Amino acid sequence: MNAFGFSSNNSKPQLIELKTPEATGRDLLVEISAIAVNPVDTKVIAGIKEPLSEPKIVGWDASATVTAVGEDVELFKVGDNVFYAGDVSRSGCYASHQLVDERIVGHAPKSLSATEAAVMPLTSITAWEALFSRLKIIAELDTGKNILIIGGAGGVGSISIQLAKVVAKLNVITTASRTESEQWCRTLGADHVLNHHSDLVVQYRALNIDDPDYILCLNNTDQHFEAMADLIAPQGMICSIVGTQEKHDLDCLKSKSAGFVWEFMFTRPMFKTSDMLSQHHLLNKVSQLLDDRQLISTLASTLGALNAENIVKAHQQLLTGNTIGKLALTAIID
Repeated sequence: MNAFGFSSNNSKPQLIELKTPEATGRDLLVEISAIAVNPVDTKVIAGIKEPLSEPKIVGWDASATVTAVGEDVELFKVGDNVFYAGDVSRSGCYASHQLVDERIVGHAPKSLSATEAAVMPLTSITAWEALFSRLKIIAELDTGKNILIIGGAGGVGSISIQLAKVVAKLNVITTASRTESEQWCRTLGADHVLNHHSDLVVQYRALNIDDPDYILCLNNTDQHFEAMADLIAPQGMICSIVGTQEKHDLDCLKSKSAGFVWEFMFTRPMFKTSDMLSQHHLLNKVSQLLDDRQLISTLASTLGALNAENIVKAHQQLLTGNTIGKLALTAIID
């Protein structure tokens, strides 16, 4: 098999040839059809502190075909088309083949291309877990409540808006800072779009609607913490996926009996939690919603085949912080 690896935090991606691994246990061996690039890819590379003797293969978003299954596999068979985000503690998808635990893999949407499917798993798992596991939204009971999604035009925001509208049936207030990103959010179903570079409290209160029962922060927790604490409704919940550099006083949430919780989609596979299988089920639900046209793929651009030049181009685009939707690359060309 071929793959692209990184030996240091400032190295260019290098093509490496490896022995194709064997599937054992609950692992699937898949041949990768397309991948998506994500901010986590560049963060993992930046975290390589010392030069590595064996280059690290990153990437955690792909669509693929199953080519072999471990002896304990129950959910898939050879030939199945799948999509998944994988496990950040294992080798990634900047490769021709990959091993992935079946419990965090879903059946790929039949109506989408490989690239359209590849961009969905990581962000869909993140958004679904944030909304329904962390914020504990119950679709039938919480219909019509308000959610503020800070950073709506990126990958996670793009699917969060859709899930909040289609599945949870919430009133969605989101943020964007440019005309094109605001329009993108409205296309996905946002009811109101604020500018996260301006005062969120003033803008939100000008809408003359109830304070948000839920806040999902996808953009700079440090910058927005005080505004979130001010805006959150009594007994509301705040969830963030963005780590902090500063210390924040959670006592400001006490009088409201409000909560703050983190979402990290790799928690279940990293710690082999007893409910790992929930990611398989939620990916299948997302796949069906996509096939039913209730959700749309968040693919914004396909940059070409998985090669060193296109990887660098994709990473440079991500690092601008201005990416709308998701970026994809097609399979390695032998």
